[in-house]
Amino acid sequence: MDYIKNTLMDKKSEIVLFSSTAIALYGYDQGMMSLINTNYDYLDTMGIAEENPLVGVIVSVYYLGCAVGSILASYLADKQGRKPSIFACLAVTAIGNLFMFVAGLGYSQGAMTMMFLGRVIMGLGVGGIDAVIPVYSSELNEEGGRGKALAQEFQSNIFGLNMAFAINLAVTNGLGKENQWAWRIPIVAMQVYPVLLLSFIYRLPESPRWFIFNDREDDAHEALVEIYGKDEAGGKLDELKKAHDEESSHSIGYSDMIFPSGKQYHESIVTVMGQINQALTGYGAISVYGPQIFELLGFDVGTSEYLTQGNYISYFFLMTFAWLLIDQVGRRFLMVTGAFGIAICFVILTVLGGLASNCQQLRIPNLAVSIPGSIVLFVATGLFGIGWLSQVWLIPTEIFPSTSRAQGAAISVVIWGLANFAVTLLTPILFNNLHYWLFLVFAVTNLFAGWWTWAYSPETGGRSFEANQQFFSDSKEARTWLVTRVTKGEFRHMPRGKEGDGVEDERQPLLAADGA
Repeated sequence: MDYIKNTLMDKKSEIVLFSSTAIALYGYDQGMMSLINTNYDYLDTMGIAEENPLVGVIVSVYYLGCAVGSILASYLADKQGRKPSIFACLAVTAIGNLFMFVAGLGYSQGAMTMMFLGRVIMGLGVGGIDAVIPVYSSELNEEGGRGKALAQEFQSNIFGLNMAFAINLAVTNGLGKENQWAWRIPIVAMQVYPVLLLSFIYRLPESPRWFIFNDREDDAHEALVEIYGKDEAGGKLDELKKAHDEESSHSIGYSDMIFPSGKQYHESIVTVMGQINQALTGYGAISVYGPQIFELLGFDVGTSEYLTQGNYISYFFLMTFAWLLIDQVGRRFLMVTGAFGIAICFVILTVLGGLASNCQQLRIPNLAVSIPGSIVLFVATGLFGIGWLSQVWLIPTEIFPSTSRAQGAAISVVIWGLANFAVTLLTPILFNNLHYWLFLVFAVTNLFAGWWTWAYSPETGGRSFEANQQFFSDSKEARTWLVTRVTKGEFRHMPRGKEGDGVEDERQPLLAADGA
């Protein structure tokens, strides 16, 4: 009993739990909108048809809010602290969610405007959370490999996805697609996340690194005592002070990151393309429009909704392989093999989708096509979770110096928001015009994502911050970004031998030189 109590009350465990729950917010929104988009009362309240492009616009404006929110939250996190920024983001998320809940409640004129406002406002909050939480978590957690820790947190993202869709499915079946509460209840149920987190955040310490950067050494020491205890706090404080002294003379601004002549331009492009390539895998669209995907494979509406839930549950459990493998085989290997594997799955789905659309003419039983198709889609979803879900958020924390980590996180979320805005906006249009040929489009985009990652994205796992930074220095000297031509291709894979003791290499930089 004492062991369980100590584990539950351990500050590091509280930090991981808090971070994981916050990341689940994004997953909840994806699952929430899946069935809301097909609710007849929702569509009637908004004054649109299911095939209307505005269905996709309502979903996608959320990502524009995320892009703006990440910049505002990162600025606030640097100026006022990580905790005030997270608190503000959670409050904004709750307000935006309430706007969505009351859209058209007792009135009809202006319902869509209220829904748009709610989506944007909630995006501001969730985008800020996605930018600040990884920074805050990395500054307070040094145990284990970086990849495993973040992959475990992103598994909670899929938990949020499952929770939202399960609530959606239950109320839809219980109340019917014509009932307004079948879409309002899943929206307001999301309030449990920001409310719980807001009531819990007071228990967490502020980032010691932020205190050091703002010349508040005594506060930093108190925070370190709270996290690590008195015995370790002094040593950790010395490490932070040393790191601060070494980095304070290397000021980095956005101009150094977004212009080709900037010091961190190469790192920024790796970050940007990681998020773009993740969007090109197509799984942002599949998460939001899951039931419609199964309908393309020949299932009826009701069966498609249950299969979507099954796919999300499988997704959650298969994500376990991500945190088991990411620090063993590396980020790059999982991303490349994942993209090519997903591409193969989408080629197969294109064929099966075509057969499903012509079953009667070809005299093929529907289930002979739809069952293999659903299995392939389950596999493809798992490959995405293992290969792409957490890696694109992890790599920026490993390649940017601490003086530009907050800006790097903001850039990552901005591109994530813009890329997913485009994909979720275009997906319903492509559904209505390309039908099963949409699978082939995603097969091609996955091939591109896999090729670009293989050519230009270095393996950052199992290496210290300094070692990863050395890759970018060497690439400048070699005048090439091709991974195979920098340092004799050493960054194609995890380091081997003594250098490959990844956990030890990764553990220290999170707090000392890699944790801003």
